[in-house]
Order: sequence, then structure tokens, then C-alpha cells
Amino acid sequence: MPKRMHKKEVDLVVLALSSPIMVGVYENKKLLDSVVTEEKSSEILPVIYETLEKTYTINNIFYAKGPGSFMAIKVAYIFLKSLSILKNIPLFATDAFYFNENQPIKAVGKLYFVKTSTGIETKKFDDVIMSDFKLPDFLNYDDFDIKTAPEYGIGAVG
Repeated sequence: MPKRMHKKEVDLVVLALSSPIMVGVYENKKLLDSVVTEEKSSEILPVIYETLEKTYTINNIFYAKGPGSFMAIKVAYIFLKSLSILKNIPLFATDAFYFNENQPIKAVGKLYFVKTSTGIETKKFDDVIMSDFKLPDFLNYDDFDIKTAPEYGIGAVG
């Protein structure tokens, strides 16, 4: 009788706020592997998940809930929330500033999202040196929350 292969148990971290999209694979809270792509999240997230699911048992999913691109946040949330429900995988979230050392995040025009002591605000800057988003080398569960609804940073513009 052939031996049954045991898949590694991992957690996923999904950064789909802007291009490039990054998905980190974490084993024992340490970054094991990553996928980085310039493709559209609506097209590539299901492909990435399907590929990773063949190799790994996914225990938890963590994601950046915003601020960032409204559409990218919506797509990521709907996909990940659906996956969480259908596959019974816990979903956790934190704000995008966790992944860029709390630096300003591009909103629109010269407006940028900034994190203050009272929350997320928009501020106008002429010149901003933005920090790229990065997957952490080590995953700290305490930095994430079960409140996973998107944080757009500002309301819809009418």
C-alpha cells in the first residue's frame, strides 16, 4: 500500500492592497515561501490558493484589510471571507500599515493615508517617500484581529 503524503500545516498572509500582490506561506510563524505577482487579484488569488492547497494544509489566513485600493480590498475580502466560510479556515486581519513600517499609503492625487493615534486619516503631501509593503519574516498572531471587515480609510467619494 502506498504511503500517504502528509502536507505541511501552514498559515497564509495575503497582501492584495496594490500591485504587486504578495502571499506569504508561514510554517511555525516563520516565512517559508512567498508568491509575488503583478496580476489582478480577482484573477490570481484563486489560482494562488488552489496551487498552495495542493502542497499545504492551510490552518489560518491573515490579510491586510486596508487602506489601499478600494477595489483590491473588496476583491481580497470577498474572496478570503468566502474561502474562510467554505473551507472552515479562520480569517484574521490587521491594517496595511503593519506591512510598510507605518509609512503613508497612497490614496488619490496628493492625498495619502496616515495612521495617527486616533485612527486612519488622509493628509496632503507634495513629496512622500513611501515604504513598500513587505511580508514579515515572523508572524505574530497578537498583531491580528478577528474583525476582518475592510478599512477603506475614507468613505466613498460622491
